[in-house]
Amino acid sequence: MEIKDKVLYLVAAIVVMTGITLVALSGHRGARISVNENPPETAEQPQASVAAGSRAADFKLEALDGHTISLESLRGKVVFLNVWATWCGPCREEMPSMQALYDDFKGNKDFVMLAASQDTGGRSQVASYVAKNGYHFTVLLDPENKISETYDVSGVPETFIINRKGQIVAHHMGAFDWSRPDVRDALQQLLNSKQG
Repeated sequence: MEIKDKVLYLVAAIVVMTGITLVALSGHRGARISVNENPPETAEQPQASVAAGSRAADFKLEALDGHTISLESLRGKVVFLNVWATWCGPCREEMPSMQALYDDFKGNKDFVMLAASQDTGGRSQVASYVAKNGYHFTVLLDPENKISETYDVSGVPETFIINRKGQIVAHHMGAFDWSRPDVRDALQQLLNSKQG
C-alpha cells in the first residue's frame, strides 16, 4: 500500500471517529428535562440508584465558604444538585445558565442550588474559577468524588433535581441550558407544591 493511500485511510478514520463522537455528544445536549411532581413513594433504594422517584442519598460536604452542608439538612426544600469540574468544557458551557436560573430563584428560601466540584487541585483552584466567572450559587468541594460514587454519576456535568421529600424527580446527563422557560416553570411547580 502506498503512503498516499495510508494517509487517505488515516484521514477517513479520523473523520469517521469525529463524526461518531459528535453524534454521541449531541445526544445529551437536546435531552428534555421533565419533572415528575408526584414520584412514587419508594422504599430505601440502593445508593447507586438514580432513577426519578428514588430517594436521594444523604451526603455531607464542605462548601467554599467553609460551612458543611448535608442533603438531610435541606429536607423540605427543592434542591438543584450539579456535579462538575473546572477542567470540564461542557460544565463551563452550562454554568452561565445555572447562574441565570439561580438568579431567578435566589429570592425563594425553599430553593437551593448546589454545584459539587470534583476538582482535586484544592479550594483555591475552585474559588478562583468561581470568583472569576461571578457565580453566586453554593459550591461544594468534593475532591474524593463522594457524590459521584453515591449517585452513580457517569460523567460531568450531571444534574439531579430533588424535591421537598428528598426524592429525585429529574436527572440530566450532560450540558444543558438551565435558563430555559420550561425549566423555570417545572421548578416553580415543584416550589408551589408543599407536598413534593
